[in-house]
Amino acid sequence: MTLNLPTVLTLLRIVVIPVLVLFFYLPQGWSNEVVVGLFIAAGITDWADGWIARRYRLTSPFGAFLDPVADKLLVAVALVLIVQRHPETLLALGAAIILGREITISALREWMAEIGQRAKVKVSGVGKSKTIFQMVAIGFLLYGEPLLGLPVMDIGRVLLVIAAVLTIWSMVIYLRSAWPAITSERP
Repeated sequence: MTLNLPTVLTLLRIVVIPVLVLFFYLPQGWSNEVVVGLFIAAGITDWADGWIARRYRLTSPFGAFLDPVADKLLVAVALVLIVQRHPETLLALGAAIILGREITISALREWMAEIGQRAKVKVSGVGKSKTIFQMVAIGFLLYGEPLLGLPVMDIGRVLLVIAAVLTIWSMVIYLRSAWPAITSERP
C-alpha cells in the first residue's frame, strides 16, 4: 500500500469524522459553522482526490476501495447526527432510504465484481445528481439555523426529499442493469 496524495486526502475525510461529531455537540454558537466547514472541506477533498488521482495517474486499488468507504462513512454519520438533533419522520425516512440504498448498492457492486460484471453497475448520471443533492441537503441540515433570512432547515428538507427520490431512482437503474445476472442460475 502506497500513501499518495489522493489516498491521504481520502484518509483525512475519515479522520475528520470524529472531529465533526465533536463540534456538532459542542455547545458553542459558532460550532455549526465549523461543522458545515468541515463537511464542505470533506466534500472538496472527495472531488480533489479523484481529480488528482486521475490527472496524475495516482490511482491505486487501496484508494479505489477507500474512497467510497470514506464517503459513505461521512454521509452516514452526518445523517445520524441530523436525525438525532431533528427527530422528524421526513428526515428519518430520507436518511433510511439513503443509507439503505448505499448498503444495497455496495453489496450489489461487490457481488457483481465477484462474478466479473462490475461494469454493469458503474456510477450513473442519476447517481451523481443524487450525490450533489444529498451533500447540499446535508450541509443545510447540519447548519440547521436560518441564514440571511433563508429557511435553511426547510431548504435542507426539500433537498433531502429530492436526494431520496434520486436515490431510489438510481437504485432501480442499478438493479435493472444487474437483474440478468441476479436472476441467472449459476452452477
